[in-house]
This record gives sequence, C-alpha cells and structure tokens, in this order.
Amino acid sequence: MNRSAPTQHPLQHRYADLGDVRMHYVEAGPAQAPLVVLLHGFPEFWYSWRHQLPALAGAGLRVVAPDMRGYNLSDKPAGTAAYHTDLLTRDVARLIQALGAERAMVVGHDWGAVVAWLFAMRYPRMVERLAILNVPHPAMLRAGLRQPRQWRKSWYVFFFQLPWLPEWGFRARRYRTIRRLFRSDPVRAGAFSDDDIDRYIEALAQPGALTATINYYRALVRYHPRGLGHDLRVIQAPALVIWGEQDRALEPSLAEPPRHWVPDLRIERLPDASHWVQVDRPEAVNPLLLEFLRPTIAP
Repeated sequence: MNRSAPTQHPLQHRYADLGDVRMHYVEAGPAQAPLVVLLHGFPEFWYSWRHQLPALAGAGLRVVAPDMRGYNLSDKPAGTAAYHTDLLTRDVARLIQALGAERAMVVGHDWGAVVAWLFAMRYPRMVERLAILNVPHPAMLRAGLRQPRQWRKSWYVFFFQLPWLPEWGFRARRYRTIRRLFRSDPVRAGAFSDDDIDRYIEALAQPGALTATINYYRALVRYHPRGLGHDLRVIQAPALVIWGEQDRALEPSLAEPPRHWVPDLRIERLPDASHWVQVDRPEAVNPLLLEFLRPTIAP
C-alpha cells in the first residue's frame, strides 16, 4: 500500500531500522528544518495525518508520520509483550535518532497521544513541544474509568481482552464495524471518503496487523493493571491539548490534566468536532498546530 495522499508537497515513503522493528514512515518538508513527529491512533496509520502533513511541511517544518509498530507497513512482532508502552515510547526515541535529530516536536492522536504523553515523561530531553489530540493525560485515564458514564463508553477496552473474538468481529462482513465507525462518528459529513475507509481497511488487512493493533489494548491491561497513573512525571515541554467535544468514547471532563503535571499547558476545545478531530476539522486544527509550533520555525 505505497500510496500518498494527494498534495502539492511530495510525500516520501521511507523505512527506519529501530533494532527490533523496521518502521515505515512518510516524510515531507525540508530535511534540515525542525522535526515534527505525528503519531496516529487506532485503527489508523500514517494516513490519519493527510491534512496536516502538507500544512506543516508548507510552513517550513520537517514532518514525519510513522506507521507505529504493528500497523500497516511497519513490522508486526508477535505476542502481547511486544506492545508494552516501554517499547512503544522507545520506538519514538529511536526513530528521532534514526532521523538524525536529538529533539522533536511530538503530536499524537488517540493511541499515538497515549504514547506521546508517556514519551514526554520518559524522554523529556527529546521533546521540544507536545501536542495532544483527544486523549486524556495518564493521570486522568484511571480516574475516568471511575465515572459510570466513562466506564460504559470504554467497554471496548475490556472486550479487546478476549482472545480471537475481537479480530473475528472486525473482519466480519468485510470490516463492516470499521466502515460504520468512520461513516457515522465524525461530525462533518464525508470527513472519511469511501476511498479513505478502504485505505484504513487495507492497512488493517495486512498480515498480522489486526491482532497487533488490538494487542496495544491487551498489553495496556496486562502490564499496567493499575492504569498509567502510577509512574507519572512532570511534562517539561510546552503542551497543547486539542479536544473535539463530540467524542463518543471520551467524556469532555477528561480533556484537562492536573496542572501540576503539565505546568505549561494550553487547551483548545472544538465543540463541533468528534474524536477524529484532525480529520473532522482540519481547518481548525491546522492553524492551532501551526501557531503552537511557530516559535520553532526560523524566520
């Protein structure tokens, strides 16, 4: 699946050897410019950033959007342990180093945002700026599950702990669940075209991909039974949270983390955007990201 999103800025498909995995990524923008790493969520891949890649590259940034381990064209190691958050954050560190950089601005959505939060805690010297889209700070995740409304919304996390049944459910009737998700969830009609949805399904249909992506959730529960809030560190980088308030999976109250954990924080709420905020409202998200990242762009 070596196709690029239509854009006037060429997208380069490349691979990086990270030691235990070979990671596919898409790159745009000047090679010597400040580096931005875009981390996607579930059930996505680099293509989730199709609206942001040209916008950020056009502003003079070097933008890299990887397929995270287990997704699309990146390696898919077997077993739940291969998706421990220690390995997911290490992948980001090794990718930045493989790109010849010491630091990067990190932007994450959904599972990519979970990894981005943890990466900023575990590798603070490698994070210049941190932008989070529609995922709570780890301190809020466990607290959120104590809310009955959020517990009901998070039922799928527990369903994913079952063996083989989640995979069967997703594959049933030509991935009907995925098609329904992307057609019904966004606020903006047509945010995901039929071709877009086909691309997501093609990525999930790669050998081993579906189990690998669900293993993110299995590893989270197996190796972090108390949640991610027991090993917190202060986020040292400036942080931006962009939150689509029509998120069907997450309560709006989870958007704002405790200020003592994220002292340099800005929150932007988009009342007319869904969980898929960067696809649903790119005309709002892109200017917010550019304004936040602009201090790093040389005049």
